[in-house]
Amino acid sequence: MENDLFRGELVRLAMEDSLVLAEGFSKWNRDSEFHRLLDTEPSRVMSVKGTKNWIENDLEKENPDLIFFSIRTLDEDRLIGFIGFDGLQWTHGDAFVFIGLGERGYWGKGYGTDAMRVILRYAFTELNLHRVSLDVFEYNPRAIRSYEKAGFRYEGRIRKMISRDGGRADDLLMGILRDEWIRLQEA
Repeated sequence: MENDLFRGELVRLAMEDSLVLAEGFSKWNRDSEFHRLLDTEPSRVMSVKGTKNWIENDLEKENPDLIFFSIRTLDEDRLIGFIGFDGLQWTHGDAFVFIGLGERGYWGKGYGTDAMRVILRYAFTELNLHRVSLDVFEYNPRAIRSYEKAGFRYEGRIRKMISRDGGRADDLLMGILRDEWIRLQEA
């Protein structure tokens, strides 16, 4: 059994002071490509103060359906992103996972995959979940590959859901079940 539930090979999951997190979010949201890979909402720039207020008023509220972590590198202890669960359905053992790596220098180098593996271990061994789901935009092949490496399978699509640059894109649905995750650990 892993001694540190929140530690992977490249990253660790952590909690941050709201100001530290607000500074990271504010910086990352100035990168419109990051925002367009993460969210269907239009890109917006928020001040550190506005972001801090959002974190304290919304993100840090007691919400049994939301679990949030920051992602920090092991080698430099650098804040590079966030990951968590939303829409937890405890009765059914189901959750929706979200992730964002805001620091471009860490894209495509395994940090996101490692963070996803850590949170899946947490989901299936600590939270006793049966299923974890996510969605990803079809124009984000790097994320799709990362999710597949972590064990997610393609389950469906919402056709032409996203409007970007005068065109439409599909939103892909992926999921992993506990028994699939266990088989990956045994391989």
